[in-house]
Amino acid sequence: MPFSAEALRDGQTRFRLWAPSAHSVELVIDGENGAHAISMPAQPNGWRELVTTAAPGTRYRYRIDGKLDVPDAASRYNPDDVHGASVVVDPAAYDWPDDAWRGRPWAQAVIYELHVGTFSPDGTFEGVERKLDYLVDLGVTAIELMPLAEFPGRRNWGYDGALLYAPDSSYGSPEDLKRLIAAAHARGLMMFLDVVYNHFGPEGNYLNAYAQQFFTERHKTAWGAAINYDGRASRAVRDFFIHNALYWLEEYHFDGLRFDAVHAIVDESDPHVLVELARRVREGPGRHRQVHLVLENDQNQARYLTYDGDSPRAYNAQWNDDQHHLLHVLLTGEQDGYYADYADEPAKRLGRTFAEGYAYQGDPSRFRGGAPRGEPSATLPPQAFVNFLQNHDQIGNRALGERIVALAPRERLRAATAAWLLAPAVPMLFMGEEFAAATPFLFFCDFGPELAELVTNGRRREFSRFAQFAGASENLIPDPNDRDTFEASKLDWNSVEHREHAVWLELYRTLLALRREHIVPRLAGMAGHSGRYRAFGDAALVVTWKMGDGSTLELRLNLSDETTRADTPPKGALIHSEPPYAGDAFHAGELPANAAAVYLQRA
Repeated sequence: MPFSAEALRDGQTRFRLWAPSAHSVELVIDGENGAHAISMPAQPNGWRELVTTAAPGTRYRYRIDGKLDVPDAASRYNPDDVHGASVVVDPAAYDWPDDAWRGRPWAQAVIYELHVGTFSPDGTFEGVERKLDYLVDLGVTAIELMPLAEFPGRRNWGYDGALLYAPDSSYGSPEDLKRLIAAAHARGLMMFLDVVYNHFGPEGNYLNAYAQQFFTERHKTAWGAAINYDGRASRAVRDFFIHNALYWLEEYHFDGLRFDAVHAIVDESDPHVLVELARRVREGPGRHRQVHLVLENDQNQARYLTYDGDSPRAYNAQWNDDQHHLLHVLLTGEQDGYYADYADEPAKRLGRTFAEGYAYQGDPSRFRGGAPRGEPSATLPPQAFVNFLQNHDQIGNRALGERIVALAPRERLRAATAAWLLAPAVPMLFMGEEFAAATPFLFFCDFGPELAELVTNGRRREFSRFAQFAGASENLIPDPNDRDTFEASKLDWNSVEHREHAVWLELYRTLLALRREHIVPRLAGMAGHSGRYRAFGDAALVVTWKMGDGSTLELRLNLSDETTRADTPPKGALIHSEPPYAGDAFHAGELPANAAAVYLQRA
């Protein structure tokens, strides 16, 4: 890795920093007799490099222009938060026990997204490790951790990371994270990590003090000046993020990455940084084991998701927000904000997401002022999409962090759950969803006083246009910086034993077992144009897929209170119906109210 501190032999460490806009750089090492500074010689292209005595565990900073001490932007460990000293880490010191692990095929993925700080009572890597057997029993095959990069304070969603190479110290040490990953691999679980390459957090990022070329005013983002992926001196910037991806995959043995909001990455060069990054991963760790790359991309760009047979050329899949939004509209009736794009012909649009991936494939978006959104996606296989009913955004971006179970009728929600878990696309659960967790997932952070006030007031202004929060009642919106907001978001594991939650848990276990038995073995070989759909009114539909083994999978779904009829009766054997007693009505050609059924006709 060209960045950060590299532990060498005999107690020596190579320190390397890209500081093209600094006049001078000194390495400041904390020793038994206090800190001492050593000048770092200049190297070509803005680099500073020094090899000196510093054993693993040594704390260090960089002094910029003789006055500002900063942590290493590529620090492997920052135990005293984003403003503190970095620590020299020897990555070879951890003895990995997973040498035989080569990952699992993407088609087997059932993803479980979780936030380390709120998933367990102690909010640590060790707390996640204690729940691995539970997740295996549930039927999960992959865990996706929300971002871990060192963020300011002790509480954060993770999207305000400032030191992108350092696992946040509030969750544990680098060794604790490695032990979690090794333990997951021992149980056959893949480990994915959410990474953020579109911006840095608002506190703790010192790059502007010594590497102003890291950012550019040529492009603007929601967070201000864009990261410089395509201007002068952008090579080092691109390498910073490409090596970050390789670092998590190689040094930590992660099996895949989810890339946050890549539509906010502005790069007008060729190849686009996303293309170069995927190529480096496929030619690097991807040569030796299964590595999976997933995008969040509001632009619905199918170009990144093409396949050669069952192998992705660049990225495996994209989070399918279109399907979530359509299910949410049909389940709750909400049509505010971006949900307005899904209020007309929701059954037809939902059928399109099941059969073809995107609902918006170049269609005009009312929410975006009529601008076209998306690219044709029917040529992509179903595994190019990750579908879900809940995720951190769709819960936490609500003012009160309500989960879908608090917003939708129970029977309708169970039918929707059966439909998306037994469809061919890769499913993703959000932590606690499987037992209908009653705890919210709120927006929380832990900034310094001045920034904290801005965030709190901004959050309340954001929702003030909604009638229920107008005027003084806007104070009902939880303060993101209040520790109680964070504590309220922690899962209540004791509730799993209560009957209502246990019933939901049994449904998820049953559906994931059926998926493992009937769906997963037939996914290999599925290509584009494998799905067909028909809508019946605004809330009922029939979708069929030609599976990889030549069999036909059929979904029948009605998310309304009125029974309707399909144009033909179902074919094949019933795999599951929700509710269970609705099978006879479906067989007679009806689409019962608030019900779903899945059939399989073997080749």
